[in-house]
Amino acid sequence: MKRALPWDEKVDVISSDSDESSSSSSSSDSEELNFNDGFSPNKSSTLPIVAVQQHIKEVSSSQDSLVRRAEMYQEYMKQIPIPTRRGSLIPYSTWMGLGNSIKQLYGQPLHYLTNVQLKQWDQMRMNSENEWKPLDAIIHPSKAEANIWLIEEVHRQTSSHHHVAKLWLSDPMHHAFVDSIFPQLSSSSV
Repeated sequence: MKRALPWDEKVDVISSDSDESSSSSSSSDSEELNFNDGFSPNKSSTLPIVAVQQHIKEVSSSQDSLVRRAEMYQEYMKQIPIPTRRGSLIPYSTWMGLGNSIKQLYGQPLHYLTNVQLKQWDQMRMNSENEWKPLDAIIHPSKAEANIWLIEEVHRQTSSHHHVAKLWLSDPMHHAFVDSIFPQLSSSSV
């Protein structure tokens, strides 16, 4: 197989051969970024610098708004009290199923990080010797529920909104793990 360019030849990353004199005299609003694509030595493409700067601003502002949303989410989750009276045994076969039952029974959301954790626990069971055995036959329902509430308290009270925002940025489907349950908050907890 032959190389397109020998190793000893230099490749222009930014070529401004034809535009050197004209680009120095043009205003900053109409500046263009010339670059060589590396495959066609004589062809260069141009991108308006304004368009590149606008894209950078849009990405930055969308990240800023995501951080603000994560901060508001974290503050809201801190205000929701963890239930103290838990008297019913909830039958369950998966961690996600138990989480959904808890949300329905107590009428409050679970933290994004708790939902992700429950999904990971279900995935850890795949291909294990007791994958098809209901979890409530392995772990007592009271212990499993208490475990979820302990983890939920940690996530609500100690998670950084910056960490949550970073995870949301890396997961375009993060909204699938953010519950849309909005309990009535008492005025004393606000």
